[in-house]
Amino acid sequence: MSDRLQVGSAWLDARRTSAASHLVTYMRDVDSVSILATVGRSEFQVIDAAGAAERIESRDYLVLAASLVLDSVTVKPEPGDRVVEVDGATTRTYEVMRPGSEPCWRWSDPYNRTLRIHTKLVETA
Repeated sequence: MSDRLQVGSAWLDARRTSAASHLVTYMRDVDSVSILATVGRSEFQVIDAAGAAERIESRDYLVLAASLVLDSVTVKPEPGDRVVEVDGATTRTYEVMRPGSEPCWRWSDPYNRTLRIHTKLVETA
């Protein structure tokens, strides 16, 4: 008998991707791929060098890990990678970032199918 939670999670991933995602371009250096991504956000509390707490909010992109293929290789996000999102005449570029000491991405499901990538806005054109 198959794991019903895993089957349900795969079903939800497919529905999220088809119904609540839009096309973005993921870039690393000269390599890029067009992928479907769902937009989210995360909040982090970071302690600066002086000991003061600072709140950081990231724009997150939820993508199927299998779709993040650059130069024929499935990759994981790295700081400095970029996500380009076009909305009508406006193009926004977000950079993959590490919020404080947190990683720049995390798994968004218990079966390691969906990546949650943390970014910040770096350019609007």
